[in-house]
Parts: sequence; structure tokens; C-alpha cells
Amino acid sequence: MPVPELPPPQSSLPEAASRFGTHVLAAAAARARDAGAAFGGPPAAPFPPAPPTLSAPSVPAPPVPDAPAAGASAPVPVADLDRILRGPNGLGTAGLRLTPREEPPTPPVPPAGAPEGVPVPGLYHHPVPEPDPVRVEEVSRRIKSWALDEVSLYPEEWEEQFDGFSVGRYMVGCHPDAPTVDHLMLATRLMVAENAVDDCYCEDHGGSPVGLGERLLLAHTALDPLYTTKEYQPQWAESLHSDAPRRAYRSAMEYFVSAASPSQADRFRHDMARLHMGYLAEAAWAQLGRVPEVWEYLAMRQFNNFRPCPTITDTVGGYELPADLHAQAAMQKVIALAGNATTIVNDLYSYTKELDAPGQHLNLPVVIAEREGLSDRDAYLKSIEVHNDLMHDFETEAAALAATCPVPTVQRFLRGVAAWVDGNHHWHQSNTYRYSLPDFW
Repeated sequence: MPVPELPPPQSSLPEAASRFGTHVLAAAAARARDAGAAFGGPPAAPFPPAPPTLSAPSVPAPPVPDAPAAGASAPVPVADLDRILRGPNGLGTAGLRLTPREEPPTPPVPPAGAPEGVPVPGLYHHPVPEPDPVRVEEVSRRIKSWALDEVSLYPEEWEEQFDGFSVGRYMVGCHPDAPTVDHLMLATRLMVAENAVDDCYCEDHGGSPVGLGERLLLAHTALDPLYTTKEYQPQWAESLHSDAPRRAYRSAMEYFVSAASPSQADRFRHDMARLHMGYLAEAAWAQLGRVPEVWEYLAMRQFNNFRPCPTITDTVGGYELPADLHAQAAMQKVIALAGNATTIVNDLYSYTKELDAPGQHLNLPVVIAEREGLSDRDAYLKSIEVHNDLMHDFETEAAALAATCPVPTVQRFLRGVAAWVDGNHHWHQSNTYRYSLPDFW
């Protein structure tokens, strides 16, 4: 069955023109003319073969044809620059807007058979259509085969939870510009591996703060390999197969490195180290029985958040944002704000799920209620305000960067990050297997 051609990658970067003078927009337009028709970014590179695995290969299914690379299919003429700066209105609903708009936007009519779920009332977000069902089905099939046949990720009794995670819908919705299913699988394996580490080391399935540092360090060597003496190298290599999280990290990273540039791979390792540092801070508070101050919790969440996911949007899109452009302070701020906002989305949608779990789970409403003496309802509503502030800051900073640095890959990367933000919210809202809202309205 052919995969329908995807629209160009979209995103949510509204409301910047009111903050910029007309001379800034004129300068941005002049620089964009120099970029010419290459605005959509370079075409996706041919996908390299998958790395060998140590387990027996599964029986391949008939291939699913891939769509053309979204960002490379249609050059954007200069005449359309104003429309681009205002923002497209297809999938993602708000890409690179430099003019204000009313909010919230009118939600799209969901297609027949779409998962139910309502957004958190008052939450600033951009509705998106359901992810392409053909791609969702194929990614879901491939990721389950990988989890069972290649890395033995979970026992039979966890299958319902794995299916309920709906990772295929998640990743297809977050990466609308992925040129092929193979590219989508890069993100999907990493997402599943990260979730396995979180569950098995930190939370639901045997996780504990006790000894977490050792477990995370050894797992991190599956991403950032150990270079040691010949005597001890084999012991380390054997350890990478000793538990499900390490097997998943090792395999997912092998696939990722086969497609990513050295700079993209190192960027991802750095962000995963940030993630693990955040896990350790949360574990320390659990061991001490301490609820942090709100600002301390938000600092932890800047590390323990979704940042590794949008930071690979160019690899999944089949192109590369050069290292110097990725490392500039303005881009790092945009990526950090995107990670912070999407992580508070997780806090809000998982709130009731975590209240029902044993022990105390730190999330923003819980911390605000404890530290600021608010009721559960008022703390939750204030958390919505925090999220909305972070989202507006993300969009303002991203739009400013888009206007001052109209380099094709920068523009495309910003669209990709914002599409990830929108897709992440859509998955949380619609995944009623995992999430339900508190009765605060």
C-alpha cells in the first residue's frame, strides 16, 4: 500500500511580528532571497543499511513504499516568503508565524476512528490532524518486532502496556517531515529504549532511586562507548546485553549512528547525559524525602525532559543542522524551552496516573501545592499557566531566531522542533489508555 505524500513540515511559532520592527522583517526577507529556492533544506541522504544485530533476524514483512522527502520535494519561491513568515496552515497548524493570531485555534474535526481525548482546559497548544495511519501501522509493526526479536525488551505480561504506549502514533505525529519509515524508526527505537530505562531503572517496573547512578552510568556506555584495555573490554561488551534497558540502548544507538553524522551522534549523547543527570537529581530528592522548591524542580525538569527527542529532528528528517548553528546560544535556548514546555505537558496529562501509583511522584502541580500552599486544583491550574508561559517564550524565541538567521537548515530545524512540540501534545491528549484528566473543572 503506498504511503501518501506528506505535506511540508509544519510547526507552531506564532506571535513575533508584533515584537519586531518592520525593518527586521524586511532584513529577514532580503536575507531569505539569498537563500532562494533552497528554503526547504537539502534532500534527504540515501538511508544507510541497518547495522548487524547479534540476535537472529526476524522474518521481513513486505516493504512499505516511502513518501518523498517532505522538505526537499518543492522549493519555496521568494514570493511565498511572507506566507512562510506568517506560517503555514497544514499539519502542525502554525509554522514559523511572525504575526499574532487569536488563540486557541479551532480544533480540527477528528477523522473516523481517531482516539478520543480532550486537551487540558486552558492549555495553550496547536491541534494537529491524526498521524498518517499507514505509517503508524508500519512503524508499530516494526518497533514491536525490534523489541521482541532483537532486544528481548519485555516479558509477555507487559505486552498490553507496550501496545498502549502507542509509540508508532507518537513518533509519526512528532516527525511529519521524515522522508522514510526507516528514518522514523531511528526516533522510535530511541524513544522505546529511553522509556525502558525510565521504567526499569527509575519507576514502574522495578525502578528505585537506590543505586540508580551506577545503573545509569553503565547504561550510558551503550550510547557513549567505553575505551579501555584489551583485558577489560570484553567484560564491558558482554555487559551491554545483561539487561533489557542496556540491550535496547545499544541496539537503538547502533541504528542511529548508522544514519547520523558524528556531530549529530555526539549531540544526542550530550543530551542523554543531561537526561540522566536529571534522573539522578529526582532520585536524590526521593531518597531524602524532600520536595524541592518550584524553581529547583523546574531546573531538574530542564534536564530530565524530552530534549533528546526534538534535538534529533534533523537526523530523522534526513538532513543535518551544522554543529555551529546547533550550538549557538539562541538555538540552544529554543531547544531547551521546547523541552521544558513539552515536559510540563507530560506532568499535566500524567497527573492522575501518578497520583494512583504507590509513593509520591514529583510533578509540577504536586511541587507547587506543597511549596506554595495551594490546593491541588489551584496548583494544577497554576501549572497550566507555567506551561503556557514556556510555550509563548519558546515560540517568541524561535520566531526571533527564524527572522535573524534565515539559513535553510535553521528554518527547517525550527519547523521540525515545533512540529515535535505539537505532536507530543497530540499524543498525550489522545492517549486515553495512559492518561486521564483530574476533575478540576
